[in-house]
Amino acid sequence: MSQDVLNFIFIGISFAVYVAIAFRSKASSTKEYYTAGGGVSPIANGMATAADWMSAATFISMAGTVAISGYDGSRFLMGWTGGFVLLTVLMVPYLRKFGKATVPDFIGDRFYSKTARGVAVLCAIFICMTYIMGQMRGVGVVFSQLFGINIASGVAIGSLIVFVYAGLGGMKGITYTQVAQYTVMAFAYTLPAIFIALAMTGNVVPQLGLIGNYTADGEAVPFFEKLNNINTELGFQEYTSGKMSTINMFCITAALMCGTAGLPHVIVRFFTVKNVRSVRRSAAWTLGFIAVIYLTAPAIGAFSRVNLIETLHNTPYADAPSWFKEFEATGQMAWVDKNGDGKIQYYGPGKSEAGTFTVFLGGAPVYPSFDAPEHQRIGEHGERLLANRSDDTNPNELWFGNDIMVMANPYMAGLPGWVIALLMAGCIAAALSTAAGLLLVLSTSISHDLMKKIVKPDLTDREEVNYARGASFVALAVAAYFGINPPSAFIAQTVAFAFGLAASSFFPTLLMGIFSSKLNKHGAIAGMIAGISFTVIYILYFQFLGGTPDQLLFGITPEGIGFVGMLINFAVAFAVNAFTPKVPEEIQAMVANIHIPSANKVDAEVKDG
Repeated sequence: MSQDVLNFIFIGISFAVYVAIAFRSKASSTKEYYTAGGGVSPIANGMATAADWMSAATFISMAGTVAISGYDGSRFLMGWTGGFVLLTVLMVPYLRKFGKATVPDFIGDRFYSKTARGVAVLCAIFICMTYIMGQMRGVGVVFSQLFGINIASGVAIGSLIVFVYAGLGGMKGITYTQVAQYTVMAFAYTLPAIFIALAMTGNVVPQLGLIGNYTADGEAVPFFEKLNNINTELGFQEYTSGKMSTINMFCITAALMCGTAGLPHVIVRFFTVKNVRSVRRSAAWTLGFIAVIYLTAPAIGAFSRVNLIETLHNTPYADAPSWFKEFEATGQMAWVDKNGDGKIQYYGPGKSEAGTFTVFLGGAPVYPSFDAPEHQRIGEHGERLLANRSDDTNPNELWFGNDIMVMANPYMAGLPGWVIALLMAGCIAAALSTAAGLLLVLSTSISHDLMKKIVKPDLTDREEVNYARGASFVALAVAAYFGINPPSAFIAQTVAFAFGLAASSFFPTLLMGIFSSKLNKHGAIAGMIAGISFTVIYILYFQFLGGTPDQLLFGITPEGIGFVGMLINFAVAFAVNAFTPKVPEEIQAMVANIHIPSANKVDAEVKDG
């Protein structure tokens, strides 16, 4: 059975399950649309939250970033896992006790202001739109490889699928769909790692193989020693050493952590369980489910790095494996014969043989040029010509993106076709699960917090849900455009921008709103506006308006600037608070109440209003 047939079987079955669940769980009220009725079990919610959390950035891009960056890639592992602990300890139990369905709902009531609610809605839109761009990009990358189409077409197909089961089912449909998607992701991520660990290290546990010996080809050396030697021999820095500055590494990690604790689409997941006690149990299950994939990612990244070099370096293009030609045909990998020897060579900037070779990673991707006539698109060795073949400032021979490493890994390792098909299904599940959760938060922010609470308070339940579905369609169209024209070179970086926006806006405001009964609406509004405005302007300047590395503030890249925006939020909020009227007594009492456990350990269900 061919690989294409296997791919279609695995993905077709998974899609059928997702759509069937969405239709079976179609929301019939605003409560079911926003919070799945508030009756999801802790285990099911734990799986759904893990699926919501493990986006395309985690599943597709994170291990690829670790493969290419080595130690520096650990910023994503540390930031995202540490942030989830912050979220479950400092945020969700108190927000669930407060009993509101969305983050803007909490901010609007806690800070007794429609303006605060409106600012929170705008922040949610910025955060969710930036995040969903990365997910749609991930969908496009997978579909382009799966169907042999361009990424734009892949994004369009993924958008349609997300709209069907997220727009119809709401939180109720998404929750049970995500349970199925987590199951697919867990098997799809771990099984290839087990096969590869066994082949390369003789160890069936990938994590133990990573710290054990490399045993392939009759060798028996510590795996990291093998990896470091390969890197230095080819002119790269040691895999286990970092190139990023300490302050930038710290700020990116901190922005990812704090941004995690302010992500509205993850927070709202904990409103789907019955009470605060269930929230804590659900959080424990979620951490366990997340660990399955997060503890495997470093092993996959390191294994794929070795596989890539061992498989492709110094290989004549004519003898390149068939999978390389397939990835090349869809623009996921590319080769330019800079020295005319007909070999695929992979050198770092510290290596010079018959010229200087560097791997071009980051910046604008290099895709095959389809502007030339058909007969001019193929080089003398049969390679696909690149758009920048004549660009002497980019002297690399091999190009590939972070986002393709996880998908290419089982091909490089020669794994069975059904394992590759399962991985494809997992990649799609990862992107779709998070995209659906983000889409729901974005649409409910518009329909519930903007239309119902501010613009048109007399909306009926049916009208409110219809507004949410309409907002979903518009949001997906915008996200699809930026999925085709992404603001950064790889998915994880685009997603990191969303975390920076959450860190600079929601995290400080939620934290102060929960633990400081003295913070008034003026301080909260000013802090959110200052924090997110600074962060957005910084990202736009360096990503779109020509900002150069020498202009970076203390060397902090846009991925980490959300941490500075967070500090600005805190500072502005407390400064404005000091010179404006005090918080009303009833609001202070309301804040104090969310710190008091209910006597019977069962709090009220989430209110619709």
